[in-house]
Amino acid sequence: MKHINVADLMTDEVVSVTPDTAFKEVAKLLAQHDISGLPVLDDEDRVVGVVSQTDLLAHAAATHAPRQDTAPARSLTAGDVMSAPAISVHAAETAADAARLLTRRGIERLPVVDEEDRLVGIVTRRDLLRLFVRPDAEIRRRIVEEVLTEVLDVPGGDVEVHVVEGIVALGGCVERRSQLPSLVSLVEQVDGVVAVESRVTARNDDTPAAHAGRHALPW
Repeated sequence: MKHINVADLMTDEVVSVTPDTAFKEVAKLLAQHDISGLPVLDDEDRVVGVVSQTDLLAHAAATHAPRQDTAPARSLTAGDVMSAPAISVHAAETAADAARLLTRRGIERLPVVDEEDRLVGIVTRRDLLRLFVRPDAEIRRRIVEEVLTEVLDVPGGDVEVHVVEGIVALGGCVERRSQLPSLVSLVEQVDGVVAVESRVTARNDDTPAAHAGRHALPW
């Protein structure tokens, strides 16, 4: 069953800076492109850090604090204010995994890297929210075609699928009871599914407990 990967949602035209980029230039780029953060790249396009609006504001506040010495302050650069090491995600990872990482770390965007950790794009919370606004008809189609037909080999019409605002209701009957847990688990993994309510039953009980009871001898 195909999942949406980070590569399917990311933006591949990324505004970035180097560690030597001046503080004021970083601030200008953030404002000009209306973004909250920029990846910082080394000479081989590897992500070495991320500089955000929060980083800039924190250092700006420190710069304007009363100084005890009279030596002139060195001009700040992206390398001075960036957060490192960078939290990134690989393009081949699932969008759901990227969403969990963003939520767990409390950040707005993730640099996307290839196998050699070179920048190939960026993915944001807004991009990942597209997972949960998929049309109900598209969700239903994927459940019928990919879960019921391709994976579980359930004959057409045996299981009814209704989807309303991402909530999936399943009804009908499958051949074997052992298919029921897999059915619910696979449907839950379909991108865009919010919850699953299953009333599917089975014609035959092929679970180990059923076989043990059937062959038990009466005493």
